[in-house]
Amino acid sequence: MFVIIGLVIVMGSVIGGYVMHHGELAVLIQPNEFLILGGAGLGSMIVANPPAVLKGVVSQALGLLKPNPFGATAYAELLQVLYEIFQKARKDGLVGLESHIETPESSDIFQKYPSFMGNHHAVSLLCDTLKVLLTGTVEDHNLAEILDVDLEKHHHEAMLVPSAVTAVGDAMPGFGIVAAVLGVIITMGSIGGAASEIGEKVAAALVGTFLGILLAYGVFGPIAKAMENRIAAEHDYMLCVRTALLSFARGDAPMTAVEFARRNVEPHERPSFTELEELTRKKAA
Repeated sequence: MFVIIGLVIVMGSVIGGYVMHHGELAVLIQPNEFLILGGAGLGSMIVANPPAVLKGVVSQALGLLKPNPFGATAYAELLQVLYEIFQKARKDGLVGLESHIETPESSDIFQKYPSFMGNHHAVSLLCDTLKVLLTGTVEDHNLAEILDVDLEKHHHEAMLVPSAVTAVGDAMPGFGIVAAVLGVIITMGSIGGAASEIGEKVAAALVGTFLGILLAYGVFGPIAKAMENRIAAEHDYMLCVRTALLSFARGDAPMTAVEFARRNVEPHERPSFTELEELTRKKAA
């Protein structure tokens, strides 16, 4: 929602200021310039990125239209599922978790937490790590390395998408100059004609430069930054899972492991200790 509001403010301010200076909107409607910039930008993105990244651009851009899924409610649910899983392991042993971590989609524990189940990487990180602990053959420092490698690879893959958008945004002013130069070439071929006709062609050529700069700094740049912020929010969420797993693996009580995870949450999203106690007490009941 905020992405749409921001883009509307950017476009409204630029177009509104132009109109206030008695500019003609019809002059800005140049389909040929839109084709040059849009086609060049899309083509360069296809050349530079594999299909997985192109698919990620679409999915992450659409995801920005939805509220941030990693808010206070998601963290409260995460702490609850961690506590319940760890409590289950404490009572029945890691063997008691086997059915839950082998098929989490059919687990009666995980099914109670839809936002957690919606994050497939978080589910995989938790379940796969518990499977490793179930084997009993991994040391604490090795487990930390396994988790760090997993999170680093996932973060690197996710960051390829905003990097691709940033690259296209950086190229937009250049594509705008290309469009302007092509317009000047066409204008030079019209020299000797009516002055009004030459003026129209020069104006059309300059629209390409205008669009290139506006798209670079008013659209692609902010969208790429919004994608990076969303990826950072997911990374913080995953770090909570990592912290809780390391605490649990070294033998801490379920409440202690969940408290370590709670301390890893950003302060404005973090539930208080009292709220955490209420959540876990509700689960214990």
